[in-house]
Amino acid sequence: MTYFTQNAHPDEAPGWRSPAVLLMIMAGAMQLSFAAWWNLMNNFAVQELDFTGREIGIQQSIREIPGFLSFLAVYLLLVMREQTLAYASLLLLGIGVAVTGYFPTALGFYVTTLIMSIGFHYYETMAQSLSLQWLPKATAAASMGKIISVGAFAQLIAYGLIFFAWKTFDLSFTLVFAIAGGLTLVVLAFLIMAYPHFREGIPQHKKIILRKRYWLYYALTFMGGARRQIFMVFAGFLMVERFGYDVHEIAGLFLINGVFSMVLAPQIGQLIVRFGERKALVFEYIGLIGVFVAYAFVSSPWVAASLYVIDHAFFAVAIAMKTYFQKIADPRDIAPTAGVAFTINHIAAVFIPVLFGLIWLISPAAVFLAGAAMAAISLILASLIPGSPEEGREVDFWFRKPSTQAAE
Repeated sequence: MTYFTQNAHPDEAPGWRSPAVLLMIMAGAMQLSFAAWWNLMNNFAVQELDFTGREIGIQQSIREIPGFLSFLAVYLLLVMREQTLAYASLLLLGIGVAVTGYFPTALGFYVTTLIMSIGFHYYETMAQSLSLQWLPKATAAASMGKIISVGAFAQLIAYGLIFFAWKTFDLSFTLVFAIAGGLTLVVLAFLIMAYPHFREGIPQHKKIILRKRYWLYYALTFMGGARRQIFMVFAGFLMVERFGYDVHEIAGLFLINGVFSMVLAPQIGQLIVRFGERKALVFEYIGLIGVFVAYAFVSSPWVAASLYVIDHAFFAVAIAMKTYFQKIADPRDIAPTAGVAFTINHIAAVFIPVLFGLIWLISPAAVFLAGAAMAAISLILASLIPGSPEEGREVDFWFRKPSTQAAE
């Protein structure tokens, strides 16, 4: 049985060859290389390339360009299957990471970042689409929690090896990048040989889909992308530039994040099933407001590290945004909307790293206070999610009088 010799229906695949397990292993394969890249990225930029906030902002904006162009994935689906595109994306991700250390210049780092990012973002687009198609609505949040948990376990492998081996064996950036990317390629080869092609189920639209009734999902996605940049770009950079964290110390911090994700993500998924998407997201955004305000004024490296772990733990709650869309969406819209959502998610990501990189030079605190304001806007939007979202009931304007309430 290989991807090229057998087709299978998602509901008929048994045991470890089920689509859910495939999604878990793909998540692990992605994290083996991306987690190592992310662990090394800031130190590589500062220690090898002498980057400042300006250059790191440019590099991160380049990293987000493929995410902004994720809507183009729907056109690639005219010539290949979603599972094929997911595999091709993992291939690009592995190659991009593996060659990073061989081009230790600003231009080389920008180019390898772009290659890696194309693979990462198109994989994420396809993984989200396939998850929403293959996983039953009633248990999707719990299954997504398990997928995140497996990805977190792969992160632990990457971070753990770097943490324990970086100083012990005096590893180089080039070697670690090469090993990390190579591991993703090895797992990809296994997936191709061990799993059949799974049919996507309901045929997907092969065009860009924008629907007025999805506006709240689009708005939450946009704000989520903006908030994500504060964490991904500037929280990590804070650890290296202000508090002087070394590679193995960053790895240790990421190791803690991975443990929390592996343990908490399945539980968070179960809680979303139990309490609903609105309560989960409201809880997340209230917590994030406090975290970002604390970032702005932190002076202790230990407190900063604690905030970083708490901040990362909130990412698993974003499952609620995906299952909210799954419940309100026309099943045929899932694949094209996944691409559109990633584009919306990355609109802010294209300009925030550069713009906020310049603000960082004047006041790092202002960057994090802006993040708190973004979380406050997201909190208002999350409160509009109905208690039981479904097609025809996408928004709950709770602040209106009962006689004028309407769901759009």
